[in-house]
Amino acid sequence: MQVTRFHIEGPVLLEPQVFHDSRGYFFESYSKERFESIGIHDDFVQSNQSLSQKDVLRGLHFQAAPFAQSKLVRVIKGAVLDVIVDIRTGSPTYGQYLSAVLSEENKQMFYIPVGFAHGFLTLENQTIFTYKCGNYYNKASEAGIMWNDPEIGIDWGIKKPLVSEKDQVNERFLNFKSPFHF
Repeated sequence: MQVTRFHIEGPVLLEPQVFHDSRGYFFESYSKERFESIGIHDDFVQSNQSLSQKDVLRGLHFQAAPFAQSKLVRVIKGAVLDVIVDIRTGSPTYGQYLSAVLSEENKQMFYIPVGFAHGFLTLENQTIFTYKCGNYYNKASEAGIMWNDPEIGIDWGIKKPLVSEKDQVNERFLNFKSPFHF
């Protein structure tokens, strides 16, 4: 597995070794032992999947303690622009974001530790997005930051994505009080 680390401490982009033959392909999408060997010690307890049409934007979401979630995200079909924002106060990269294109072709996975807001934009119709979570979903703990917040300045590459009503009223970063510390 190829591991890419970033200037923001914590997140990791993973590219599995894929074995192709005349029947198709095979790859190991998760191995607790392998992940622990690269420093990911999360106990993933929930797995989620979504189907979206092109230009759907979901996010930027997170859950606060005691239900804060790490995530391991990937695309089964289609492609997304996956984005995370460092929301750990005291972090030298607080308010900065990372993005990666995840697709069925590249089979890359993005590990997102606790303390990051997460969102994605679908780049193709019928995109199937899946993610493992390090904690259970809890509605009372969920929160979000505006997907188009000017303080963060994410380049989504689109002016008018399809965004849920809930995500259109997420908090502005300027007024945001993070529950996470570096």
